[in-house]
Amino acid sequence: METVPFLLLICLLIGQYVCDGDAQLVQCHAADREALLDFKMGLNGSFLSSWQGTDCCRWMGIHCDNATGAVISLRISDPTGRHPSDWKIRPSLAELKSLKYLGLSLNNFHGRLPAFLGNMTSLLHLDLSLNYFRGEIPNSLGQLKNLTLLSLCYNLLEGLIPASIGNLRHLIVLDLSSNKLNGTLPDSLGMLSELIHLDVHMNELKGVISETHFLRLSELKRLYLSENSFILNVISNWIPPFQISYVDLGSCHLGPSFPTWLRSQEHITALDLSNCSISGTIPNWFWDMSGNLVGLNLSFNHLEGHLPNLLNISREGTVDCSYNNFQGPIPLADVYFLELSNNQFTGPIPSNIGQAMPNLRFLYLSSNQLTGEIPGSIAETIITALDLSRNNLTENIPSSMGNCSYLLALDLQDNNLSGEIPRSLGQLRQLQTLHLGKNKLSGEIPSSLKCLTSLETLDLSNNRLTGKIPPWIGKALISLKILNMRSNNFYGEIPSTISDLASLHFLDIAENQLNGSFPSAFGNLKAMTHLQNITRQPCLRPGFGRGCYNKYQENIFATIHGHEFQYTKTVSLLAGIDLSGNNLSGKFPEEITKLVGLEVLNLSRNYISGQIPENISKMHQLLSLDLSSNSLSGPIPQEIFSLTFLESLNLSNNNLSGRIPYKGQMTTFGASSFAGNSGLCGEPLTLKCPGDYSNNRDTHDDSDGGRKDEADDNNSFIDTWFYMSIGMGFAVGLVLPFLIFSIKRSWGGVYFALVDLTAYKLSTRDMKAAIRSRI
Repeated sequence: METVPFLLLICLLIGQYVCDGDAQLVQCHAADREALLDFKMGLNGSFLSSWQGTDCCRWMGIHCDNATGAVISLRISDPTGRHPSDWKIRPSLAELKSLKYLGLSLNNFHGRLPAFLGNMTSLLHLDLSLNYFRGEIPNSLGQLKNLTLLSLCYNLLEGLIPASIGNLRHLIVLDLSSNKLNGTLPDSLGMLSELIHLDVHMNELKGVISETHFLRLSELKRLYLSENSFILNVISNWIPPFQISYVDLGSCHLGPSFPTWLRSQEHITALDLSNCSISGTIPNWFWDMSGNLVGLNLSFNHLEGHLPNLLNISREGTVDCSYNNFQGPIPLADVYFLELSNNQFTGPIPSNIGQAMPNLRFLYLSSNQLTGEIPGSIAETIITALDLSRNNLTENIPSSMGNCSYLLALDLQDNNLSGEIPRSLGQLRQLQTLHLGKNKLSGEIPSSLKCLTSLETLDLSNNRLTGKIPPWIGKALISLKILNMRSNNFYGEIPSTISDLASLHFLDIAENQLNGSFPSAFGNLKAMTHLQNITRQPCLRPGFGRGCYNKYQENIFATIHGHEFQYTKTVSLLAGIDLSGNNLSGKFPEEITKLVGLEVLNLSRNYISGQIPENISKMHQLLSLDLSSNSLSGPIPQEIFSLTFLESLNLSNNNLSGRIPYKGQMTTFGASSFAGNSGLCGEPLTLKCPGDYSNNRDTHDDSDGGRKDEADDNNSFIDTWFYMSIGMGFAVGLVLPFLIFSIKRSWGGVYFALVDLTAYKLSTRDMKAAIRSRI
């Protein structure tokens, strides 16, 4: 929402001190100078090299009291980010006893917020935003009783918001947004009777917010609670103590009914109630009070019913009512931005839209049920982005569209538009995105489109276009990143000039009647020779409060394994080539293996011959590879199993032969990926390869040998115990008599007598056996 009043407020708070710094009458205190020099040591680098000399009042970012010479303001920032990181706030900062304004935003400070900041009780203004502070907000900040501004936004702070902040009764601005704070909003904030600006958006806060949180906030003008998990629970007849101007409650739970407390607010200029679980209709009283609104966002709710034919919104305002269940005709309003996509609006686009909305720059009406033709009066606006996709629009594209000289994005895909592409579109010299796919357009591509030198996306897919693909596409459209001409009636050879498109990362000209060979020059498509990066889309419109509010979302459809997938936010990450369903012939293009950033490659249903090159295993980013229904021969490259990202593989219906390298990633694919190749064998097919049976016999022999080895191991175990028992018996036989004899000699005599008797009996038996053997 509007930031200018907030900036003016900051300037009023500190402006007089900034101006006073140009006319210093006295030199700074020696103690302050020493404290500043020690503080500088925590910056770990050459930053603030201008801090030299004895008069610190003349140093950059320093301002002193003209009467006393005490330092009252310290404001430094490093927007370039070129200086070393891991800066620290040193305790010497607290020695600046008269410091009133401390601004250290947009720097490289790390670590925790020091607790000693709470001892700097003279502070009126504390701004530590846009740094890398971590940890919790110290309770000691509640001791800064004179503080009027506290900004800790855009850091990495976590933990609870300390209740002690409720002690800062003179606080005017409190900004804790864009951190990782959790827990609930303290009730004590409701005691800040002078608070004008409260911003805690984009944290991890939750819990119930009730009337208590606003108990004494009679001066509140700006409230930002979005992108948390709050539940706003107030009584139905609650009348807030404030008259607010800017309200951002996106993603807070307010529903199911439309909040009635807004009826008491007479000065709202910006209202964001997106994704607030609100259902039902918008009450009439809201449209009676909406004349001051310059920003209205009711998107992602369950609102229904009709919108007024003429929206009561401030001129050049912004309206976003997308992703609801609104019905009826498209309303008119003299606004700057109108977003009504993903609803159930019906009927034609008003023919007088150009006259009724002359300041319109952004119009998004996609995914409704609109019928009729595109009104030519749109050309009377200063339209920058026009999205009429996914409706039931008919007739021709009006030639007057070429008069929209400011147009950057034109999306007319998925309608029933017919006729030829107007030559006048070649006048749109600033156009970056052109989507005409999924219509009934016919004729050839007009040569006037070669003038669209800023074009990044050209989508002509699923039409009835004919003729040859013009070679000038590769020469004139030098900024092209996405080219989709799928499912038309184009014929002839693929122009090799397409390889000159250095930024092209997605090419789909499948399902046409193209012939000839695959251009070997495609190996020079530079954008596909490396990994893709997320490219930030250009900001078509500044936000209603913070940052960019670029509602047009670039998109492409990619067909993978027979299924169509839509890519939106990750569109810049997709690198793909789809030439399937044509009449291409010749050898498999080995040059394509240079495109190591390629993620989708589909050459199926052509007449490509030759072998799959071994280098295909170097295309490690491949997610989908479809070479089916061609005339490929030879073996499957053995190293193809190393494509660890591969999720979809189809090599069926070719003349491939040899053993399938069934290991690694290849084990994730079934027999259907290799069917229709009579020469292939091995898993996952049921057909065994030659030699598999002899290998099985070897396996059985090895198995028998294994059993023999196991028996030998068992016998070895038995033999070991046998000899160990003999040895133990021999040892016992020798030792036991001596033990008996040493204990009692008489036992020794008995023992040896028993031994002698036994030996005698054994010798007598042996002698008798010998005598018998001689008889």
